[in-house]
Amino acid sequence: MTHQGACHCGAVRLTLPSTPEVATDCNCSLCRRIGGPWVYFEFGTVMIEGHPDSTEAYVQGDKTLRTIRCRHCGCVTHWEPIVMEAVARHGVHLGNFDPKLIASVQVRKFDGADTWKFLDE
Repeated sequence: MTHQGACHCGAVRLTLPSTPEVATDCNCSLCRRIGGPWVYFEFGTVMIEGHPDSTEAYVQGDKTLRTIRCRHCGCVTHWEPIVMEAVARHGVHLGNFDPKLIASVQVRKFDGADTWKFLDE
């Protein structure tokens, strides 16, 4: 089952290839500012319309990921790797989808600010 979501203005539309079972709520210096939760899929399996025409990227710190937002409404939609590797994946901001989907997913707390571990382990 696929799921469609979009930024606030609809310029960037995302289609998940399947229903996620688990999402991550991270507290790193970026995620604590832009929120979440995040779900992850193999790079190229999430259909993204309006990207790159309607998006802008932010690259921070170790320069391994681009955080993508809509250039019109400012909503963060996803992140993607800068260097494509065999195990590359997308991080998709689940806040752009139906609240019923968000409510159906187990959200795990991740300490990206300090220990780099899930807090429920």
